[in-house]
Amino acid sequence: MKRHRLLAIALLGALAVAVKVPSALAQNVMKLGTSTLNDAQHEWMKKFAAIVEKNSNGRIKVEIYPASQLGTSPRMIEQTQLNAIQGVVGPPEFLTGVDSRYQILSAPGLFNDLPHANRTLQDPAFNQAFLALGANKGLKGIGIFISGPTVFVVRKPVAHLADLKGLKLRVLAAPLQLEQVRSLNATPVPMPLGEVMPALQQGTIDGVMSCIPVFVALKYADAAKYLVETNHGLISAITVISKSWFDALPPDLQEIVVKAGQQASADIYQFSVDDINNGRDRWKSAGGEIIELSPAEHDELMKQLITVGDQVVAKNPGEKAMFDLLRQTADRTK
Repeated sequence: MKRHRLLAIALLGALAVAVKVPSALAQNVMKLGTSTLNDAQHEWMKKFAAIVEKNSNGRIKVEIYPASQLGTSPRMIEQTQLNAIQGVVGPPEFLTGVDSRYQILSAPGLFNDLPHANRTLQDPAFNQAFLALGANKGLKGIGIFISGPTVFVVRKPVAHLADLKGLKLRVLAAPLQLEQVRSLNATPVPMPLGEVMPALQQGTIDGVMSCIPVFVALKYADAAKYLVETNHGLISAITVISKSWFDALPPDLQEIVVKAGQQASADIYQFSVDDINNGRDRWKSAGGEIIELSPAEHDELMKQLITVGDQVVAKNPGEKAMFDLLRQTADRTK
């Protein structure tokens, strides 16, 4: 009897090892990171996580990490390529080192207003082409959306366009952002987001080029209270995920992830608009001031910036082709 009992136990143990949970039923963990907090990028992750977990019946668990908890944007991109984390949300300009075409959305003067920008980004032809960038570098794009119009915050008042001359302004590390600031006779300073506030406080930089929701969420008014509403371009965001992680998913889960990325990108639009509009009052409540250029000054600003896109992409046929597609799409969606 004892021998039979031991054989039965051994048999059950062997069966336990041999029987595995089918991959279709196994839970997949998806870690998503972003550098910002309480803005459209953070909110996009929340929406995406809710959609994916609901539609996958919990087969994919999405963990979200805002405020650079998983590292700086460059480090999160590298981790996503290596599948150490499964995705990162941020301005596409951070991906310029992966593929220089990611920077084209920085070009000034492409969009009339936020609805026009949103129509352009969500246009199926452009959306599909832009999200396909990075596929040969281990990345899969699943969503693009707006963060806000491009503006500046500076430590000292800027009454006129000429007051920007000589200022050191933090930008994203992409030629299209660098050249915009150089065109204004200022000095561009690429810098990870986590280093910006100390640099403002210490006077290492004089200001930042980004958008209102980022400035408000990160409380930049404490260090640079003057917000200059130039509205000369667009700060957008993209979500890229690990292609190797995605390719290993069953087809039904792949479809859920792709559709969730598109749905979250469409659903986030109104949040982004409200966040921008409410941001102005929140900036003032935090002790900040808002400076608007006169119509004549703004016209002069756009004259200085409008050719930057063409000048930068002219050096690279791939960039030019993608930029031409963007501009054609923007013209078609006006």
